Amino acid sequence: MQNPIPIESRALGTLAFIRTSIESSSSMDVPGMAAIVMGGIGIIATIVASVPRYAPHWLGIWLIAAPIALILGGAMMAREAAQSGHARYLGPVRKFLLCLCPALVTGAVLTFVLWHAGVTNLIPGSWLLLYGCAVLSASTVTIARTMRLIAIMGVLFMVLGVLAFAAPPRMHTLIMGMGFGALHTIFGMLIGQVSHDA
Repeated sequence: MQNPIPIESRALGTLAFIRTSIESSSSMDVPGMAAIVMGGIGIIATIVASVPRYAPHWLGIWLIAAPIALILGGAMMAREAAQSGHARYLGPVRKFLLCLCPALVTGAVLTFVLWHAGVTNLIPGSWLLLYGCAVLSASTVTIARTMRLIAIMGVLFMVLGVLAFAAPPRMHTLIMGMGFGALHTIFGMLIGQVSHDA
């Protein structure tokens, strides 16, 4: 004769299942591979912009690389959302975009304003700082196991932004490479490892 299972054990198990379901339905799962791909594009942009022949065109190089990285990273996140069932209800995706997009749109507007004013040396710091703010804000609607990593990445982008404002212009390509290239790649691998171990 089997021993009866205490009712409180069933209740706790049911509550844990409900809580997990609610968290997963209201949070975005950011795939580490999306950040790695974005980091790869950032590394390529850094290498190209570091070539003396192309260095004067650094702004154009990054303006080409940025939308490519965002489109590819966004496509990978959309695929992840579809595979996890989040595509059926857009709550997590909408919240993620509402956290991410305001700072990115601000960055786009400031880029035009700073370029028009002839102070392009302020653009790298603005990009890194605002992108860090966007990532930090968006981290609050990501799943619990990766939230801290994404938040740390956002803070490090902001630190690099402050560093870019203080650094001479000849260092800007390197600093942007450290952010959009290295940070994306490193944290993409860390996020992928955490997701794999879960």
